[in-house]
Amino acid sequence: MATRDDTPLRTTRYFEEQVLRKKPYIRREWCAQVLSAPAMREPQANGRVRYWGFIAEFGGRALRVVTLADGETVLNAVFDRNFKR
Repeated sequence: MATRDDTPLRTTRYFEEQVLRKKPYIRREWCAQVLSAPAMREPQANGRVRYWGFIAEFGGRALRVVTLADGETVLNAVFDRNFKR
C-alpha cells in the first residue's frame, strides 16, 4: 500500500514479525491511510512520531501508528481505546 508520495509502506522488522503476528487484524493499508491523513500527529521525546486516524471498517475506532523519527517507517500500530475525537 502506498504512503504520502505513492511509495510502498515502509516498516520495521519488529512491525512485520511481532506486531502483525500478534495483531493479524491490523491491515497495512490502514496504517498507510493514517499516515497520509492523520486526525492527530504527536512527536515523542525519543524522536518517534505518533499518528492517529479513524478506521471506518473497524467500527470507526482510532488506530495509533508509531513511526521512526523519519515519520514514514512504521514501528507499531494499535487500536487506541482512550483516543477521543
